[in-house]
Amino acid sequence: ARSRQSHINSNNYTPSTTTTTLPSYILFGSSSSPVANMSDVTKQFGKGQRTVPAQKAQKWYPVDDESQPKKVRKALRPAKLRESLQPGTILILLAGRFRGKRVILLKHLDQGVLLVTGPFKINGVPLRRVNARYVIATSKRVDISGVDAKVVEKVSAPGYFTKEKSSEKKTEEAFFKQGEKAEKKVVASARASDQKAIDQSILASVKKENFLGSYLAATFSLRNGDKPHEMKW
Repeated sequence: ARSRQSHINSNNYTPSTTTTTLPSYILFGSSSSPVANMSDVTKQFGKGQRTVPAQKAQKWYPVDDESQPKKVRKALRPAKLRESLQPGTILILLAGRFRGKRVILLKHLDQGVLLVTGPFKINGVPLRRVNARYVIATSKRVDISGVDAKVVEKVSAPGYFTKEKSSEKKTEEAFFKQGEKAEKKVVASARASDQKAIDQSILASVKKENFLGSYLAATFSLRNGDKPHEMKW
């Protein structure tokens, strides 16, 4: 058997005695080369020189991690609504205070919000904004061509449904009245007149068709054995 030494000699193998010296910024875990960091300044201190960063480091650090606001990287795009959501369509509300009620769609608003009405005289649903995701569009439509367009534009304004902030400060008397029955809210006369102006022409269209008023007044609900996916809306 040939020895390992003779095998090395026969292949003219000479083990390397040189060592590779890595740069200091790699040995000490720095991610950037000192050549790339041109902002550092070399200053004279006594008999030697020292490299000083141009921008001083932060002297104070918080004890606890401070929460940073999340950056919104999504671009705002106009909401794409369903083809079945056309003005005049009777909708079934699926969420909110009036869930199960049937309402009439008046107009599309920004960001997938719909402007609807009961009418108020039939089922008690006033002019409201509802999310398009929480409605079922039926195949039944009502003629709303007689509705005043100026009133609809007025109701569609961004600040129409904004609640006014009360300027009254919370007093000690108000604190002890928390358990008592709240006072009934009074609807503004301007909003009540807008409601009547819109519902007036819609009620005339509803009366022309038999049982349409009863259909709008009835509340939608599911019972045992009902299959929503097989229903024709």
